[in-house]
Amino acid sequence: MLFAGACTAEPPAPAAPRTRTPLKPPTLINEQVRSERVLHVVRDVIDGRTVELADGTKVRVAQLAAPAECWAAGALTFARATLLAASVRISPVLSGDVDLALEDGTDYALLAVRQGALRPEGVDGGALLTAESEAAAADRGSWGPPCDGQAVAPPVVTTPGATTTTTTPPPTTTTPRPPARTCAVAYRVVGQWPGGFQATVNVRNTGTAPVDGWTVQWAFATGQVVGEMWNATPRQFRGLVNAANVHYNSKIAPGGSVEIGFNGSVRSDNAVPEAFSLNGVPCSVE
Repeated sequence: MLFAGACTAEPPAPAAPRTRTPLKPPTLINEQVRSERVLHVVRDVIDGRTVELADGTKVRVAQLAAPAECWAAGALTFARATLLAASVRISPVLSGDVDLALEDGTDYALLAVRQGALRPEGVDGGALLTAESEAAAADRGSWGPPCDGQAVAPPVVTTPGATTTTTTPPPTTTTPRPPARTCAVAYRVVGQWPGGFQATVNVRNTGTAPVDGWTVQWAFATGQVVGEMWNATPRQFRGLVNAANVHYNSKIAPGGSVEIGFNGSVRSDNAVPEAFSLNGVPCSVE
């Protein structure tokens, strides 16, 4: 006798159809959050403070004001020479704009202000205002002709006898020149070895009033990091360094000075800072 049997089972449920997430083309400025450790290539420069990256994303550099009309072309020329086809690192800030640094660590905003290509916006102190004062004192970029520090373009001068339509030129405003410096700073690298260095910062009171309590500020442009410091207490945020007095040297008499020393680490070129301030007031550099 033959017995035959069979097993039956429910047929498998059909698999859910796979859906593909559509690619979203870049649209708005700074829409994508990026890691500052990643290098991005600048494909185009829109203006002095806005660039387009290789993937089409447009980003605007924080704390930079739009250039005056009389210097828009100069700002664009500077930005193209500095950023076009360059590798950069970006990091978003609260304003929705970004901090932008070159591959060697140079902060673009600080560089642009120091060269007079652009002016800072929304800052009430720190390295950007110190850099602006240095550019103004040296008549760099928009601080020289034809702008001479003007916030808007100068009126157009017409040739006598020519047929023209009379218009009222816009009012011009000129930023006052910085007051006379009341401090002077001498920065010296006194020793250097692979990955590290030692430097001194001599701060001199060139004013007529004594200084009681002080903070010296400068910015490193090539990634230096302050380690051990003597005669001052350091605080550093990225490249910006603040060195505050200690209990035994809080006063600097007129004509007097104080010297700070420190050891630091460095990853690339050990560029010397170009601007210093004492209690927020720009100092001359010796």
